Amino acid sequence: MTGFLNHPELQPLFFVIFFFIYLIALTGNTAITVIITADPRLHTPMYFFLMNLSVLDICCTTAAIPAILQIIQSKDKTISYSGCITQMFIFTVALSTELMLLTVMAYDRYVAICHPLHYTTIMSRKTCLLMAAAVWLLGTTNSMIHTSLILRLKFCPHNIINHFFCEIPSVLKVACSDTYINAVVLIVSDVLLGMVCFLLAVTSYTYIILAILKIRSADKKKKAFSTCASHLAVVALFYGGVIYTYVRPAFMNDPDTDKVMTAVYSIISPVMNPVIYSLRNKEVINAFKKLFKKNVHPKG
Repeated sequence: MTGFLNHPELQPLFFVIFFFIYLIALTGNTAITVIITADPRLHTPMYFFLMNLSVLDICCTTAAIPAILQIIQSKDKTISYSGCITQMFIFTVALSTELMLLTVMAYDRYVAICHPLHYTTIMSRKTCLLMAAAVWLLGTTNSMIHTSLILRLKFCPHNIINHFFCEIPSVLKVACSDTYINAVVLIVSDVLLGMVCFLLAVTSYTYIILAILKIRSADKKKKAFSTCASHLAVVALFYGGVIYTYVRPAFMNDPDTDKVMTAVYSIISPVMNPVIYSLRNKEVINAFKKLFKKNVHPKG
């Protein structure tokens, strides 16, 4: 893995940065999961999907960053074939599932804002469970297809991956056999899971914005726009990075740009998501305070 060999003098700094990013992402997303699970008032569709997002972000960062830290610290900078495949499989499951989950979350907000009277009927407990199960199943299936296609490839004895962890595009570049089928399947899945889901999410937020414009109260309108804008920023960064990384390699190659874009959706997004979706929310903050007082300062 040659992701950071171009800057050997910065290896200690990279280690510290990735370590603290992982610590923040793990702590933030774990806290969100615990808070939502512990407080019955947060057992609603929106927070149910937020909890799924936090679990995915934990999986995403755990699949990538510990291996990055190990490679930075080691002298030979190597990862085993089985370790690379396992890392790639888990990361692809998390990535694929999150692409669809963000669309489901956008639809949930669309129903809540544009059809509030029918919200409890449309977003019933059964419907939410089916949606969550569907995105996890499809994400896992997508990862299994890509992984099985990569397992049939032949690799040369000495492989140098110009990346900081094993991801499908970077692994395909070091294969010695023909990767045409892999490239086609990769583009098809990215169009379906990336572009289509992105368009659906943007469509939901467009209807949400149109509904917000009808709000008479200036303060409520400003607050709603602030929340919507932050959600859209996360969605645009995540989808944009994934689409750029997984579609563009079929046409051109720029490893340095790949690393930057991969960092956006695999490292930066998991850190931002708890802040954007949850920690700015008064209900979550109040639930955290209640849980903190209950466990740290119990009565009696």
